[in-house]
Amino acid sequence: MIDRVYQKVLALANKEQRGYITPLEFNLFADHAQMDIFEQYFYDLEQRYRGTGSEFDYADIANNIEAKISMFEVANQGVSFADVDEGTIELSYNVKNLYRLGTVKIQHLDSSGNALSNYYPVEQMQIKDFEKYNLSPLALFGSKLKSYVYTKYSTASEPVVIQIHPNPGALCNVQVSYIRKPGFNPSGNVEKPNWTYVLAGSGSKSALFQPNNNDFKDFELHASEENNLVIKILQLAGVSIKDFNLAQIAGQEEASVSQQQKQ
Repeated sequence: MIDRVYQKVLALANKEQRGYITPLEFNLFADHAQMDIFEQYFYDLEQRYRGTGSEFDYADIANNIEAKISMFEVANQGVSFADVDEGTIELSYNVKNLYRLGTVKIQHLDSSGNALSNYYPVEQMQIKDFEKYNLSPLALFGSKLKSYVYTKYSTASEPVVIQIHPNPGALCNVQVSYIRKPGFNPSGNVEKPNWTYVLAGSGSKSALFQPNNNDFKDFELHASEENNLVIKILQLAGVSIKDFNLAQIAGQEEASVSQQQKQ
């Protein structure tokens, strides 16, 4: 998809001799555009959940957005305790690609490491609510297999920290599910969109698409986002080449597409 997007961007930008967008510029714009579209999914989905109208249309659009988001789901990722005494799990190794935390699950083990339970979800509680709860009579937790909660916060050294209450001890396994960011693979390595190329010849400035390069990376978004990517990149390109008419035209096209999707 990335080559089709680049060719469309070049064609539209050069239609009225508006300027040439280099591969380097395009790759920078591509990463920005992909992230913008990805982040918009969550706002659109929230709007659909709060919206009114045809029940079936609503469900279809919400399902379509959820399907696009599901491409970035990382399920049942095992994590280890950084501080067992405090029941704290630090997700620092996933900070690069963690966008939104989903579920936290726990499994209890015996002294030999054998499972005493299936994995079951742990409810999230805001820190301020937990502090109030912890001072109330309700703080007398019930069975360890049913009554755990977790709080989430950050520190100067660890941007993402989960703490389970009460302390589950060392004899347990913990899994998390989350939405990862585009541009990072599930292991947290950077893989941003990259239109790779070779020059047409000695001294040539003409770039030829070369998808076999080791650092080639296509867009990760759903194929239906191709035109949206073109529009987003044209907006960024219009600012870069100081052609604000191009940015304005792309913005008008984006508004038109958005309006059609909401009808």
